Amino acid sequence: MSWRIANECAERRFGSAARKQIIMFLADKASDDGSGIWCSKGTIQRHTELSESTVKRTIIDFLREGILIETGRRHCKNGYTVIYRIVLERVAALETTAEPDIETGVTVNPVQPEPGTGSTVNGVGGSRWTPNHPKTIHKPPTRRREAAEEVEDLEAEKILAAYPEDRIRDRRTSLRLIAAALKVGVEPDDLLLAVKAYAKESEGYTRSKVCFSDNWFKMRRWEKGLAQVQADREKAREAEAKGRASLAEWIHERHPLCRHITNRQIEDLIASKLVTPEQVRAAGLQA
Repeated sequence: MSWRIANECAERRFGSAARKQIIMFLADKASDDGSGIWCSKGTIQRHTELSESTVKRTIIDFLREGILIETGRRHCKNGYTVIYRIVLERVAALETTAEPDIETGVTVNPVQPEPGTGSTVNGVGGSRWTPNHPKTIHKPPTRRREAAEEVEDLEAEKILAAYPEDRIRDRRTSLRLIAAALKVGVEPDDLLLAVKAYAKESEGYTRSKVCFSDNWFKMRRWEKGLAQVQADREKAREAEAKGRASLAEWIHERHPLCRHITNRQIEDLIASKLVTPEQVRAAGLQA
């Protein structure tokens, strides 16, 4: 059992009482990193007293949403049991259950800022301050932290601005989900490219195919765009390496086309150790 995982799940919204009940049961079986959960759907159904169809549907939804992932199988008398892991980054990106701060007006009998002075019968005074005294002065954030938070806010705003304007919904939640993605290591420029790619791809979508921003970021649909960005970069690196190899081959063979190689390309080839200064000079070029 992991109190860390249980507390993390308890402080997030999962969309329904059944979903919350199932994730809390799974969290109770997890290690501190969210892994090592092996229990059959029948076991979950017996302990949560939910219907079997609800348990199966919820587990499938958790897997699709990335909240759970399968890490292996454990043999049992009925065949095998799937081993799951709760993805902490995905859980952290969900909406928190914390209540918003609400300013209350003055009532007829306003709440006193100080605690009572104790019993008046024996004259024993009470504690001067309660542990959670409302006048506690919290240490202000450092300038460095404030600057970092300001940069993150600006990046989140820039990324959300690239989303189709008519499909931006619940701006506050969308910005929070973007900030959560950035905190777990997603590069802002990469996420921006993923959003732009989706905007271009869905430009002609009808109303029935529209995905609003809060759901799009909540379901981590930007991961598809990130995968494409990485694939494009890999292709560019391969093309660049192939081009260098061709230039190096020209120099090795002293090909007539060597004269088209620029000084910057020569420096790059030497730095990459594909050719030596002697080979460059032998090809009639200046190293």
